[in-house]
Amino acid sequence: MSRTTDAGDAPRGERGPSRRILLRTGFTAVVAAGTAAVLIPLHDHPQDTAPAPAQGPGRTTAGAAGAEEFAEMYRGREIRGGVSVLVPAAGPGSGAHHAEPVAEIRIDGRPLHVMRRADGTYLSDVTHYESFPTLRETARAAVDELGTARLALPASHHR
Repeated sequence: MSRTTDAGDAPRGERGPSRRILLRTGFTAVVAAGTAAVLIPLHDHPQDTAPAPAQGPGRTTAGAAGAEEFAEMYRGREIRGGVSVLVPAAGPGSGAHHAEPVAEIRIDGRPLHVMRRADGTYLSDVTHYESFPTLRETARAAVDELGTARLALPASHHR
């Protein structure tokens, strides 16, 4: 004797979908609908309108006319800085060029390594735990931190 029971008017051996299959199908439908609800606004958003970093006083976009450049005496030290745009040399068959802005600061003629953070602020090797909105403020903070000390020359100059 088998323990199977007949289900209503269905012929013997044919069953309807099991509870597990119904639950799995329902779960898959809910996940697909939730994913679509999250991705549709991203798909409808125009790709060309990336949010630009906030422009503060003395800040301009790198490579634009009048990009931040300065040269001044600060606390008896000559500080110079600016942003230059480096365009890599094109190899054979290469497509469009990708210009890369590079920030540079010199204190008394010696280079200070400066990095630009993702939020548009700058930090240097001297003040690496603090970031500043402009290159000028970064240079001044480095001079304040250095006091009477001088920046070391890069390793290539020590030969």
